[in-house]
Amino acid sequence: MRLLQKRRAFPRILGPERAFLASTLRAETTGGLVLVGAAVIALIWANSPWQDAYHHLRDAQLGPLTVEQWATDGALTLFFYLAGVELKRELVVGTLSKISEAVVPVVAAFCGMAMPALIYAVINLVDDDGKPQGWAVPTATDIAFALAVLAIVGSSLPSALRAFLLTLAVVDDFGAILVIAAFFSHGLNLLALLASLALIAAFFLLQRFRVRTPLVYVPLALGAWWFMHESGIHATIAGVALGLVTRVLRDPDETSSPAERLEHRLRPWSAGVAVPVFALFAAGVTLGGDALREMLTDPVAIGVVAGLMFGKIIGVFGGSWLTARFTRAELNSDLAWRDVGAVSVLAGIGFTVALLIAQLAFGDDVAQIERAKAAVLVASLLSALIATALLFRRNRAYAED
Repeated sequence: MRLLQKRRAFPRILGPERAFLASTLRAETTGGLVLVGAAVIALIWANSPWQDAYHHLRDAQLGPLTVEQWATDGALTLFFYLAGVELKRELVVGTLSKISEAVVPVVAAFCGMAMPALIYAVINLVDDDGKPQGWAVPTATDIAFALAVLAIVGSSLPSALRAFLLTLAVVDDFGAILVIAAFFSHGLNLLALLASLALIAAFFLLQRFRVRTPLVYVPLALGAWWFMHESGIHATIAGVALGLVTRVLRDPDETSSPAERLEHRLRPWSAGVAVPVFALFAAGVTLGGDALREMLTDPVAIGVVAGLMFGKIIGVFGGSWLTARFTRAELNSDLAWRDVGAVSVLAGIGFTVALLIAQLAFGDDVAQIERAKAAVLVASLLSALIATALLFRRNRAYAED
């Protein structure tokens, strides 16, 4: 008798299929769509008759951490590692290595963080029920989401616009990292911090001595992550630090640098698994009638929406214009100020890092975290829609030229 072959529920993906899947997940449009899909699933699940199952799964203990903590402190570390690698590359060989090209987007990025924080702080300081400790929530731009929108809409937009947005987002990520490290680290355990730094230093030395086996780097990275978590500093900072010590320059006998190889291998895991898993457990906000009504009068929600939607526009566009107006720095000749205006609206997409900071800023105040997250989602959606309309018009104008 001929034996029947068992069907796999999740068949292994081999050869060309796996290569195609990885290549697809590296695309900015795909990463952004997967991220949005995970957030939509979370919102539907958290507001469905099965919402209790969602909350039980999110709060379930899995070893030393809950499932939500594994997503926030664990999975998101991979995203921050790649952000660190990207920042290192920009500093060494990219736009940030040339002051003349970097100054406008760098100033725009810092102004784009300061203005939303200021708007949020003013709204919450003048209101008796305000919570000024959430000032950092509207400061972050989601690089994956923003680049995905630009990639979907901007087929004819100049490449300089993507470079401007990428530089803006990288500096913005760096600013968010500094904010998390400086303001949202509690109960510092110096011994654990020193252990993490020692492992990061060992990672750097192995890179310098051209050791290439992953059998050495993986335990070092995991150890650095765990000790950073135990130190009281947010664990994602370990990912950034490891990214910054990863070598980005090629040796004469290499076809690609370690940073290029690692980014090529890890980008699909970040875009297809790590960030969507975080979104799945971070974006599950219950949006009942009472919750929506509370948002309309909650100074935190108002501050977050105003900061992302108006603060980012004022900060990014105003910082760019003032820098170009009062210094020798110039806007790239391929760009128009209307392009910068559209990108400043796009910068209002907070999402991933904004959701993370909302959790860190309000601690155990679950109701306030929910309202802050809902405000981030609303502001990000509106910013994405308005930016899409503006970029579509600019794209059509360039296509007709």
